[in-house]
Amino acid sequence: MMKKLFLFILIAFTVTSAFPQIKLGIKAGVSTTTVPTYNFTNGTNTISALKTASYGIHGGLFLRLSLLGIYLQPEVVLATNTYDYTVNNLPNPIKQTFNKLDIPILVGVKLGPLRINAGPAATLQIGTPKALINDPNFTDMYRKTTFGFQAGAGFDLFKKLTFDLRYEGSLSGRFGSSVALGGQTFKLDSRQPSVLFSVGYMF
Repeated sequence: MMKKLFLFILIAFTVTSAFPQIKLGIKAGVSTTTVPTYNFTNGTNTISALKTASYGIHGGLFLRLSLLGIYLQPEVVLATNTYDYTVNNLPNPIKQTFNKLDIPILVGVKLGPLRINAGPAATLQIGTPKALINDPNFTDMYRKTTFGFQAGAGFDLFKKLTFDLRYEGSLSGRFGSSVALGGQTFKLDSRQPSVLFSVGYMF
């Protein structure tokens, strides 16, 4: 898994020499994510989400590499979300927390202060959340490295402040469970749709 993640990052930074303008930035924000639902019954165990959506937070670093109105923006972002579930044979709801490292690599265009961007996003699961129930069918929830996409728009103020609104989703519906690139197979997840808002500062 780490070899695939390294190749993903290497592809991004190999092309940075083509962009003469480079800025480093920090960012933080919030997200709302559709809560995963599980059509899963094991004996008397039935799992139900208490809410249809959950709010999370994220923060991290980004590079902005610009050339003639086009830019490349790789990021490293730590994100966390907590979901509430009920299991019918347990007396109290269970909280399921996911901590992950997101590494999107976005390509965008600048239209004055407005930016439009899109690109693939790798997700590295940090730790293993406790399973809702003790069953091997849940191990697929904790795959270490998977890939989806992000797309959205943003704008900059005073060449320092940056604001972004993005949609994050899965690539598996279009490309299947995996794609091959550079002799490596990249697993595409079925991540839940998310809307992310962030504020950043560029140095």
